[in-house]
Amino acid sequence: MTPSTAAPSRSQVARRAAAFDSSGIRKAFDLAARLEDPINLSIGQPDFGMPQPARTAAGAAIDAGRNGYTPTQGIPALRERLEAAARGETGQPERRLLVTSGTSGGLVLALMATLDPGDEVILFEPAFVMYRPLVEFLGGRVVAIYTAPAFTIDLARVAAAITPRTKVILLNTPANPTGVVASDDLVRGLAALADEHGVTIISDELYRTLCYDAPFASPARHSSRVVVLDGFSKSHAMTGWRVGWLHGPPDVVDTCAMIQQYTFVCAPQVGQWAALEALECPMDAAIGECRRKRDKLVAGLRDHYDFQVPGGAFYLYPRAPGGSGTAFAERAAAEEKLIVVPGKVFGAADSHFRIAYTTDDLTLDRGIAALRRLAAG
Repeated sequence: MTPSTAAPSRSQVARRAAAFDSSGIRKAFDLAARLEDPINLSIGQPDFGMPQPARTAAGAAIDAGRNGYTPTQGIPALRERLEAAARGETGQPERRLLVTSGTSGGLVLALMATLDPGDEVILFEPAFVMYRPLVEFLGGRVVAIYTAPAFTIDLARVAAAITPRTKVILLNTPANPTGVVASDDLVRGLAALADEHGVTIISDELYRTLCYDAPFASPARHSSRVVVLDGFSKSHAMTGWRVGWLHGPPDVVDTCAMIQQYTFVCAPQVGQWAALEALECPMDAAIGECRRKRDKLVAGLRDHYDFQVPGGAFYLYPRAPGGSGTAFAERAAAEEKLIVVPGKVFGAADSHFRIAYTTDDLTLDRGIAALRRLAAG
């Protein structure tokens, strides 16, 4: 058929893919790549190194020919170790665990396993960039509860938001981008509320080891219905290895495993052997460095910006001078070669911006100085 007689053109792209846009964080990465000697405070990954024993284990796995598929559930040594820990922490011996292709892969599986088109998902904005578009891609409806100015969760507002269509409450603690850590009283109350209404909590706990001022609290300790997501990316600086896990009630986890067979197949084998060794590596010094950098940033900006002191993760989320996070991020890049992420990336409000403070001290000091000049300008 010649072009002149071809059938009318039809889009090759699914309409539901419109739920996605290029990640605002990736746009910040691209901007940093175009600038000479930028002050990049946009990257949400550790600046400390992956533990040497884990790197050695990865090399040994490659040399031993452990480069093929693994069981969908993960290599037994890693899965059984993680599952035993999850059962012990929650006091739920029936809890099951699946090793996933990163924590993001675990989120995809958990939502695919729990959502039908038209189901509602309550999430707390500002929220990790992946949550809303993924729910919408799967045909779900987002019910967003905006948590400013303290970025804490009000259980009364959650109760009011629950309808007969509510299927999932998506919780992230410590939170990206705010660094807020949910208290045990809060997660206990949220778990009770979810159980009362037959709603599943998906608890993203990727930053759980990065709690500086209070112990971490998981809703899974208070309900067997909770599905937990976790991984090695932030705790052990293994972002590129794509090894995470989820655990929860057997029916949900078994469904996730079935879906993984048809999607990710399995987590990378070499990464799983590295992760198994990483479990033996103390990370207290690295976490202490994150706390020190948090304190340095807070002290440097306290008199110049309005923000909540983050209790965990490695982000600060200040209110933007002038009221627009987008305008501020553009000005910061133009005037100071400073890269931060505007708040509209994380939800409907554009009033704040995110700083990632896991960088070397020289870059952090340059960033603090630039932010002070921007606040005064």
